[in-house]
Amino acid sequence: MNSLTQKILITLGFLFAYRVLAYIPVPGVNLDVIRQFFEQNSNNALGLANMFSGNAISRLSIISLGIMPYITASIVMELLAATFPALGQMKKERDGMQKYMQIIRYFTIFITVVQAIGVSFGLQHMGNGGQGAVLLDNMTTFIILAVFSMLTGTMLLMWFGEQITQRGIGNGISLIIFAGIVSGIPRAIGNTISQVNAGSMDFAVVIGIFVVIVLTILTIIYIELGERRVPISYSRKTIMQNQNKKVMNYIPVRLNISGVIPPIFASAILMFPLTILKSSKNPIAEAISDALTPGGLLYNVLMFVFIIFFAFFYASIQFNAKDIAENLKKQGGFIPGVRPGEQTKEFLNDVASKLTVWGSLYLAIISTVPFAIISSLGASFYFGGTAVLIIVQVALDTMRKIEAQRMMGQYQTPGNIGL
Repeated sequence: MNSLTQKILITLGFLFAYRVLAYIPVPGVNLDVIRQFFEQNSNNALGLANMFSGNAISRLSIISLGIMPYITASIVMELLAATFPALGQMKKERDGMQKYMQIIRYFTIFITVVQAIGVSFGLQHMGNGGQGAVLLDNMTTFIILAVFSMLTGTMLLMWFGEQITQRGIGNGISLIIFAGIVSGIPRAIGNTISQVNAGSMDFAVVIGIFVVIVLTILTIIYIELGERRVPISYSRKTIMQNQNKKVMNYIPVRLNISGVIPPIFASAILMFPLTILKSSKNPIAEAISDALTPGGLLYNVLMFVFIIFFAFFYASIQFNAKDIAENLKKQGGFIPGVRPGEQTKEFLNDVASKLTVWGSLYLAIISTVPFAIISSLGASFYFGGTAVLIIVQVALDTMRKIEAQRMMGQYQTPGNIGL
């Protein structure tokens, strides 16, 4: 068994384990009441959260909170690292990175516990006709069971994601979200067919939804494969030293440098308060929760703004023009018409900044407009631009990494000057 096959099998194994966990419910809950409740809330904030969890919430699985607490903790740490130089330096050092990741894990535990308590209290108000969602008479016992069950599930998912990233193929966290969304597609298709057969949805609406999704996919593929190729020239000495090797003659700068992270971060930021607010019967909390319903004006505006912010923020982390310029200079390479060193760094930063402007707008539009259109057509499920974006981007990224693993060793470059 070669290395690539082993990594693919490891990745598939952990994703299979993730899907198994989605069917293990929290002890002491009435699954029939919960299922009925989610059927009535499939296209709002709960539908969005349920989509990212791979329908684990509608089963009140031990992984109901999904990987979002870990993502939220990562967002906070990234912001703190950008604000406080000492924390940023810790992240760059090998030993410091271990401490940095440990802090994220502890913060994930805290967020998970808070959200699990909120969900537990929210279950008290679920159900009608004297039949509630909680089967246990002792609420304290149920809250303890629910918190420990959900905490265990989230920590397992966090570990799965780290193991896939280290030992498998692709980004583990993104693949877990990808697997959760994809697992809900057959059910969404089945529900749509049932609605058409029952006469509650016109077939023309289905065609409209299909067209929107196809156009969204084609747009994403076109943009994601787009890149600005900055030409590189090498000194004669470098060319002679590497005449038998494949020499990279350009630096590829992707239009969407930040990848799929901004929509995921923005969704996590909006879903965290929604999880807490949904557990409250306070009129103000309910009003805020209703205003933040996915597809609504306030939700789309906040989503748009957060995506643009995180696109610029994450692009500044992903694209390190200083390191690229230094490695290029060490290897005897230069950008025609630009001096090596500081000018090269400034030139690359300028290129990346201009691309990020368009890339962030593309992410914001693709994450909000398709869902608004699909919602207006009367779809009874949450499957908007964010979902399609994550599926396509993660699939493309995983394919690139599989191809890179397959081609590894066949070609070499004078140095690590790419992205």
